[in-house]
Amino acid sequence: MQMKRITRISEKQPLWATTLLLAVFLPLLTGCGLQKDIDVELPAYPAQLVVEFYLMPGQVPQLTVTETTEYLASPTPAVPLDVRVVLTEPGGLTDTIPFAPSYDSLMQKAYTHRGTKPVQARPGDTFTLDVTDSKGRHVTGTATMPALVPIDTVEWKFNDKPDDQRRAYVLLRFHDPATPGDYYRFQVHRSKISRDPEVDYTPEDRLNNGQEFTLGTSYEFEPNDTLVVSLFHLDRPYYQFQQSVQDARSANGNPFGQPAAIRSTVQGGVGVFTVLSYQRRTIIVK
Repeated sequence: MQMKRITRISEKQPLWATTLLLAVFLPLLTGCGLQKDIDVELPAYPAQLVVEFYLMPGQVPQLTVTETTEYLASPTPAVPLDVRVVLTEPGGLTDTIPFAPSYDSLMQKAYTHRGTKPVQARPGDTFTLDVTDSKGRHVTGTATMPALVPIDTVEWKFNDKPDDQRRAYVLLRFHDPATPGDYYRFQVHRSKISRDPEVDYTPEDRLNNGQEFTLGTSYEFEPNDTLVVSLFHLDRPYYQFQQSVQDARSANGNPFGQPAAIRSTVQGGVGVFTVLSYQRRTIIVK
């Protein structure tokens, strides 16, 4: 019944008349107030301390302490100048790490605090971090060095394509410890570790605990490339931190992505405190 009524109307009304009506009323419809600017008031949160501290055995401790800023604020880091950092070593010895801004040319990274002597650490050693400032903010953290998992082999293989398309993949092999709950980070840097890694992912041993691991890349490296291949053995808090950072990067700017929060390894603030346990191999792909 509805279809017949539409047919009768179209028979009585010429096509040019319909076109004219659309030409007259369509600008009016699009021009009416269908757009409205809305000011969204973002809630104000107190600034928190942000700590980034990767403790490396045999090296002088250095870390960065900044503070959070508003979402739409300038991306320039806010650096508080009155932060006191105390590191407690496994034997109970405390070391106050002074505020000494520096730049590591090897890693191309800036630090706010730097120690005066190398820190010795062995697998199983636990360190405690205590960060305070004059505003009463207090950040604490505890980190235990994971066992060192040695690299068994690093090998590569080229494809069979012409010279201008010749590329190699890289394989790293190691044996996972018999105990469950081990986490890893596999990185491949081109030339030096100060650059962003070409390969970077974080597997776990949930499906192959106690077995041989093989981690690899795609065909992406050219002949005579110098590669730095790294295997990190992570504790669970640092692994979860890395996963949350990856999720946050994926969600940032994606209108369809789920919001992701950073899972810090410290309490009372934001950030990470961990003891790195890793091995590296440098290879030339030929």
